Amino acid sequence: MTSSDSTTRTSIPDGTTSELAPNELRTALSFDPDSQQSVHQNTAGPGEWKLDVAVDNELDDVFASTPMTTGAPKTRFPVAEQEPRDVYQLVRDELMLDGVARMNLATFCTTWVEPEVRQLMADSLDKNIIDKDEYPQTAELETRCIHMLADLFHSPEAATTIGTSTTGSSEAAMLGGLAAKWRWKARRQAAGKDTTRPNMVCGPVQVCWEKFARYFDVEIRQAPMNAGNIMTPAEAIALCDENTIAVVVTFGQTFTGKFEDVDAISAALDDLQTRTGLDIDIHVDAASGGFVAPFCAPGIRFDFRLPRVRSLNVSGHKTGLAPLGSGWVIWREAADLPQELVFNVNYLGGQLPTFNLNFSRPGGQVVASYYNFLRLGKEGYRKVQSATYAVAKHLSAGIRSTGRFDIVFDGDPLKGIPAVTWKQNSQECPFNLFDLAEELRTRGWLVPAYTLPPDQQEVTVQRIIVRHGLSIDMADLLLTDLRHAIAKLDARPPSRPLTAAEAPSFSHTGTVAVPDALVLS
Repeated sequence: MTSSDSTTRTSIPDGTTSELAPNELRTALSFDPDSQQSVHQNTAGPGEWKLDVAVDNELDDVFASTPMTTGAPKTRFPVAEQEPRDVYQLVRDELMLDGVARMNLATFCTTWVEPEVRQLMADSLDKNIIDKDEYPQTAELETRCIHMLADLFHSPEAATTIGTSTTGSSEAAMLGGLAAKWRWKARRQAAGKDTTRPNMVCGPVQVCWEKFARYFDVEIRQAPMNAGNIMTPAEAIALCDENTIAVVVTFGQTFTGKFEDVDAISAALDDLQTRTGLDIDIHVDAASGGFVAPFCAPGIRFDFRLPRVRSLNVSGHKTGLAPLGSGWVIWREAADLPQELVFNVNYLGGQLPTFNLNFSRPGGQVVASYYNFLRLGKEGYRKVQSATYAVAKHLSAGIRSTGRFDIVFDGDPLKGIPAVTWKQNSQECPFNLFDLAEELRTRGWLVPAYTLPPDQQEVTVQRIIVRHGLSIDMADLLLTDLRHAIAKLDARPPSRPLTAAEAPSFSHTGTVAVPDALVLS
């Protein structure tokens, strides 16, 4: 082809030729299934391309394109570039296998947001929230959110206390735990006492606390689950000693949805201090309950109204309604965050204290949280969360009406989060809750079944988390499918019920790869 030619002649294996303009010419691809990568084919002489497959044309149907007519690379890095439209379709199609997020009733996380939130997330995609000096207004919105939350949780110094946004409540919980450990360490050092054996006291907790204990060398003293499912004040006190850095109280338990009684545990610790002199702080893990109780049960004292509560973590992307990747930890007063853990960064010519485990991340989750706070206010959050509690009560009544289950938790806003938990009321049933969960999956519903932690490990429960976006109509559809699933399992019971090991796990627990007994001290 001479320089004056406006097209490239392409030789196709069947002997035909095709004229392509330069901006239409694509490098055709041949797929090697052994290496799982695409390779260029150019075996013709000068001025001519000989291809093993036809050249893709932008007018071609997407499913006639190379990415859709060859297997996707899975283990080797691809060689050639491909059309964005085609690759998008391929990836999007694979994601269909994830199912419908809003029908996932196992997750606590936000699955529905307003269009404005999606737009703000897109607008903030390139804003790195760790760079306070480069994105000062995003940093300002984060600071406003911290003080708003401190006010919501009744900090005596809401305008001046310290806190931080995080990637979620797990990171926030770890930061609260670290601060508690360092406060305990400072007190012990000042008294000339040993600091090598810190412990934390808790009831049944989300796996992040077990990770905290392992990663930061803290003994975890976990009260076994009792018949009431939540740690009692007496159980907490029995595990405390001079090396306890804090009692972690879960306000919205993962396994059942119930609130542990922060007020009663605080009173028991007050009594312990009077009797023994031990002054032990409380950290409240309000990941799930922190954005519901202030609006739907404001009389419950779980926050900084209790002087012994020194820190509190809450999930923005659970009942806070923010997109995934949003958490917060707030300290009662600035002095409750040891300065040894703080790093100062340049911010508008001054210094801004920071305390995080993660670094670079987009600012959209903080921006979206600020939007939600302004958009809803206390009134809006009350309406949204009251609606979720109403759906939980509706589901609880419908599940009870089947006559097959005992309700463990019915979504009472004075006792827990918007959730429903139940167990079977008969051992004679030909199927179990794991079978029922599998049957509901055939309709797209993820309704988890799991065994409870020790000492209730013989009890299997099923649980629904009622989130923003689950309407009464959707709840009715679920109840209809539940009744049909029961009828089907009654009519055609499994030859052998599923076991906990065979069923998918949703219990938010974890097992360490190396047991504590084998970890070098």
